[in-house]
Amino acid sequence: MLIRPATETDIAEIQAIYAHHVLHGTGTFEEVPPSVEEMQTRFAAVTGRGWAWLVATDATGVTGYGYYQQIRDRSAYRCTAEDSIYVREDVRGQGVGKALVVELIQRATAAGFRQMIAVIGDSENIGSIGVHTSLGFRKVGVLHATGLKFGRWLDTVYMQRALGNGDSDVPA
Repeated sequence: MLIRPATETDIAEIQAIYAHHVLHGTGTFEEVPPSVEEMQTRFAAVTGRGWAWLVATDATGVTGYGYYQQIRDRSAYRCTAEDSIYVREDVRGQGVGKALVVELIQRATAAGFRQMIAVIGDSENIGSIGVHTSLGFRKVGVLHATGLKFGRWLDTVYMQRALGNGDSDVPA
C-alpha cells in the first residue's frame, strides 16, 4: 500500500468509494452521492487551503482516501482540524483507514494544527471508532439521534486527539 497526495486523476475513484458509503453506509449522513464534479470542487476547496487530501493505493487502484480541514471557518478554530476517511468496501478491515489517519495526523501536526476531531456518523460505526481509539483519540461526546438515514435515527460521535504540543502553550 502506498499513501500519497491525491490528484485530480484520482477523483473518479474517490467519488466511487464515497458514493458506495453514501448509498450503503451510515458513516456519512449524505443520502445522494455527489457527482465527480462536486467531488472535484470539494477536493479543490481542501487542497486550495494547503490542507492534505490523501489516497491509499495498491495495484488495484485507490483503496481509500482521507483528508483534513479546519473544523470550522471561524478564525479561532485555526488550530483544530477535522479528519475524514473512507475506505473501499472490498479492503475494509485491512489497515487502509488506519494508515490514512496516521499520515493525516502527521501532516496536520506539521501544518501547525493542535487538535484533531473525528466526527463519526453512527455510534455503531465500530470500525471508525476503533481506528481512532487505537490512535489516541478519545470519545468526547455523542449527539443522540442527529441523523435520519435508512429509516432509523443515527447518533454522531465526536472524538478528539491532541496534536504536537496540544494545548500546553499558545502558538505564535
